[in-house]
Amino acid sequence: MRKEGKISGYLILVVLLILWSGNSLYAQVKPDTADTFQLQDLEEVVFRNHPIVKQAALFSESAKATVMQSLGYFDPAIKAGFDRKVFGRSEYYNRWMSELKIPLWLAGADLKIGYDRSVGDHVNPEYQTSGNGLTGVGLSIPLGQGLLIDSRRNTLRQAKVMLNYAEAERVKQVNTVWYNIVKDYWAWYFAYRQFQLINEGVTLAETRFKAISQQTALGDKATIDSVEAAITVQDRKIQFEKMKIELLNARLTLSNHLWNDEGDPLELPEYARPQPATGLPESSRRGLLDTLLNFADRNHPDLLKLRTKDQQLGIERAYRAEMLKPKLNVTGSLLSSRRSFDGYVPDYYDFNWSNYKVGIEFAFPLFLRAERGKLKEVKLKRMELAYDLQQSNREIRNAIVSSYNSLDAYQVQLDVQVKSIDNQQLLLEGESSKFDLGESTLFLINTRESKLIDMKIKREEMISGYQKTLAELYYKAGTRNVM
Repeated sequence: MRKEGKISGYLILVVLLILWSGNSLYAQVKPDTADTFQLQDLEEVVFRNHPIVKQAALFSESAKATVMQSLGYFDPAIKAGFDRKVFGRSEYYNRWMSELKIPLWLAGADLKIGYDRSVGDHVNPEYQTSGNGLTGVGLSIPLGQGLLIDSRRNTLRQAKVMLNYAEAERVKQVNTVWYNIVKDYWAWYFAYRQFQLINEGVTLAETRFKAISQQTALGDKATIDSVEAAITVQDRKIQFEKMKIELLNARLTLSNHLWNDEGDPLELPEYARPQPATGLPESSRRGLLDTLLNFADRNHPDLLKLRTKDQQLGIERAYRAEMLKPKLNVTGSLLSSRRSFDGYVPDYYDFNWSNYKVGIEFAFPLFLRAERGKLKEVKLKRMELAYDLQQSNREIRNAIVSSYNSLDAYQVQLDVQVKSIDNQQLLLEGESSKFDLGESTLFLINTRESKLIDMKIKREEMISGYQKTLAELYYKAGTRNVM
């Protein structure tokens, strides 16, 4: 019976060896031949070709286009018109009117140069001129409403202020893109390292299974130990398949951010590997928190947008306050019958203070309800914006401090985790020595080895979480670079 048991156990071992012998089909990771894909390499590709980054650049271009539109209100404009009526052999009128209007920034004035010629049998004497026509050079100046700021200057000033708003929006969008990319990169790092550790666990389990199978065949170990070793291999291969899918998905997620110069999507190759984490991440620099808080207070995109909006409302408030003044416009022109300016031929009808045209326009709403309502609306918007700025500033500062605290916690946890891994390694080595002396079981060895692998995976998860939190810290401070 004992001999038959040995033969039966030997047959079981032969079958298991056939199933599990040879090099592991799952040892697909080759760190020595894989290409390292640095985060710096990713940054270079992303900021050159990423569609969202290119889209963010359009904010500034759009704001510049708005400024150009606003400058159009100060473009010189020329207009001309001609009318003629002939009836019953009588020329009722022959009118030609032309004017060059040049808006001036100073005092909202307009420089006007015009030429009119109005002749005929039935022309209103008010508009009738000589056959040479009448040339006029003059100014239109608002002395009341519009002297300090008018609608065109208001529009242009607000458009220029919005350049800063657009730039802040661009920076915010770029920071958001980069933050998401960094998170995806370190998620890929964790998936890759987890895949490697499980693959190493499969290799260790297979190696142990082969050794125990040989010892069992020689009668040095019990058959049940081979079964225990085989179950461990099977269990780790199941984990391996799961990790393989997670790594594939993490690689695909990171590939979402990769584009070539022609705008075609790229995929991260299977042989690419993330940059290694050499030891514990560097401790936070002394004074980093204060530096980030000061930077955020001055340059955070959300705060810059709110402050820019406040500047815009300040300009609007000045304009609405100007609208409370009465409208008092004065126009004046010096007149001459000259049509040519290639020579100087002074005469009585040349430009002088004896030949002029002047006009005054006055208007004033008695209750100013529309103007006062608009002004009050702008004031209320500024008050609302001030509260928003106050709350946003506090939330941003607390978010920075929260991320910084999480970063410090990760550093402490990583330090403890590394020491725990060292201790677990000692326990595993001790248990292996006891097993060789017949004083321990394979179950305990597998348990301690699985625990060690889990602890190493936990360490890599902490490293990934640390890097994500570091990126979050800079993102919440309104930047993507180390200060």
